[in-house]
Amino acid sequence: QVQLVESGGGLVQAGGSLRLSCAVSGRTFSSYAMGWFRQAPGGKREFVAGIRWSGDIPNYTDSVKGRFTISRDNAKNTVYLQMNSLKPEDTAVYYCAARRLNPGVPISEERRYDYWGQGTQVTVSS
Repeated sequence: QVQLVESGGGLVQAGGSLRLSCAVSGRTFSSYAMGWFRQAPGGKREFVAGIRWSGDIPNYTDSVKGRFTISRDNAKNTVYLQMNSLKPEDTAVYYCAARRLNPGVPISEERRYDYWGQGTQVTVSS
């Protein structure tokens, strides 16, 4: 069973930064595509960023391009989301997710992810 545990959320002022981490159990981390999703109050969960393998060109939703960076460290079984220039509209619960690598499946397709973390709250004050 694969388990994902997020950390790094919190309260930050607009313009500030946070780095989220997601530690993944298991010995096959390098074989998983990893994604970050978020769900704002009253909203649907949405794709934020994804990365298939170390060195892959990441994929981002338009609203975070140039501000957020996803990366992974296969030696530490961890995926990160560096969030800079945060805005109040970035306020949400952030989830990391994992699925088996499949080049034919878009990294942003939420329903194809098999494993999810419990989420970490990010609140950006204006």
